[in-house]
Amino acid sequence: MSRGNLMIPDWMQNSPHPFTKVLIANRGEIAVRIIKASREAGLRSIAIFSDLDRYSLHVEIADDSYNIPGESLEDTYLNIEAIITIAKESGAEAIHPGYGFLSERADFAEAVQEAGLIWIGPPRDAIAIMGDKISARKLMIDSGVPVIPGEELEISEDSEQLGKLASAAAKIGYPLLLKASAGGGGKGMRSVIEPRSLRSEFEAASREASSAFGDGTIYIEKLLKNSRHVEIQILSDIFGKTIHLNERDCSLQRRFQKIIEESPSPALTPKIRELMGDAAIKAANSVGYVGAGTVEFLLTSNGHFYFLEMNTRLQVEHPVTELVTGIDLVQKQFEIASGLPIEVSQEQIPLFGHAIEARIYAEDPESGFLPSTGKIETWIAPNGPGIRVDSGIREKDKISIDYDPMLAKLIVHGPDRKSAIRRLQSALSNFIVLGVRTNIGFMQDIISQHSFLIGDIDTDFLKNIETIDFPKSKIDDKIIASFASASDYIGVNKISSKFSNFENNEFNQYSQDPFQILDRNFP
Repeated sequence: MSRGNLMIPDWMQNSPHPFTKVLIANRGEIAVRIIKASREAGLRSIAIFSDLDRYSLHVEIADDSYNIPGESLEDTYLNIEAIITIAKESGAEAIHPGYGFLSERADFAEAVQEAGLIWIGPPRDAIAIMGDKISARKLMIDSGVPVIPGEELEISEDSEQLGKLASAAAKIGYPLLLKASAGGGGKGMRSVIEPRSLRSEFEAASREASSAFGDGTIYIEKLLKNSRHVEIQILSDIFGKTIHLNERDCSLQRRFQKIIEESPSPALTPKIRELMGDAAIKAANSVGYVGAGTVEFLLTSNGHFYFLEMNTRLQVEHPVTELVTGIDLVQKQFEIASGLPIEVSQEQIPLFGHAIEARIYAEDPESGFLPSTGKIETWIAPNGPGIRVDSGIREKDKISIDYDPMLAKLIVHGPDRKSAIRRLQSALSNFIVLGVRTNIGFMQDIISQHSFLIGDIDTDFLKNIETIDFPKSKIDDKIIASFASASDYIGVNKISSKFSNFENNEFNQYSQDPFQILDRNFP
């Protein structure tokens, strides 16, 4: 079966909505990830790029690429009209939004479908309901999903009803959390420990929410101290079937941003996993969900869990789930979008070994984690058995302040948690990035802490640990720069070639696992 001059992949032959070309409405690491998945699925990939991204990796490896003139996000990666125009011009039949940017914009999903294109994501209404945290919270209460004690009180940035806010805060009790109704990712979120800081924190949260999401509306909920952040990956098809792919523990956060994720969670018993998975499925079904999504919970020390939010997209940390299940989530997104059913049952979902992801950022931990900019003079990513690096960066690329500072996701897999930690320690020590400051050293320090090693962590872990005086870098910046500029001459970049074709993978017993060779090399 063919469409034009392109053959429809064998796995899609019986689907009601087959497609052959996918436009990736994103950039960087996630664009590279989707392009690679498209290639493996037998689909052609269409990349878009801003003027700043003209020479980026995702542009180079895509089957075709189109420029959206401009440098600002509004002109480029948030330009719905331009993206849809390019999709039609390129012959793309489907659009994958990745994560961030337009991935959770209901109006984008609607525009894609109105243009006669396949939207690789959930229905518009599901995005809209779950994107409004107040509406989502009310729906979860009605659906019997446990929620954090709080108030569905809508107070906008320009509201003068601070008295209502103070009254609700007193009713809930301190400490409490102010949260943006329209967004996520830690933006528009402030903790309030005592009444006297309520006004200032509210104003700060509302301003940030308004800037990030165009909506300064805030709601409040009880701040649960010493809790863990655990999320459940779900898949739903158009036939009403929903399954979960177990959990990811995302408790290790800095300023509400995840930096290390792992699966399985050291804190979950089989019973809690079952109950949390059932709650996630109930949450997804309550909005008629279709596609890949994540339901996030807070888990208290006494084993109670509460709904936080639902992310109606692919998560940054999705590789963790892929490595412990052997299921390619992007491939599943393709299958579901084409109208194919989920053929695996809940009982068939595996959970083998242990996986951990560390997010590598261009930032300086010694200067308050300020973003670091410059040219990547040397880039040597670790590889070998049980190591996967997802990145949109390569040597000589320039890192600017215009986009997210994440350079790569380092994911490791081992037979158990201890072996996975050892593998992560080794991989971090072999990850060499010169030209910009990174958080690699900080990550090494974190995963060497006793509390992390025994799995005794919660969302306040880094707040407590930041008081520890970690060793400062003893290498002068000038020395680093000199070494970086000379690296090509002395052949440092050839170190990785020894392991680039390492075939002795201890997890190759999973013959159908698309990740049996965990390192992914790109042109």
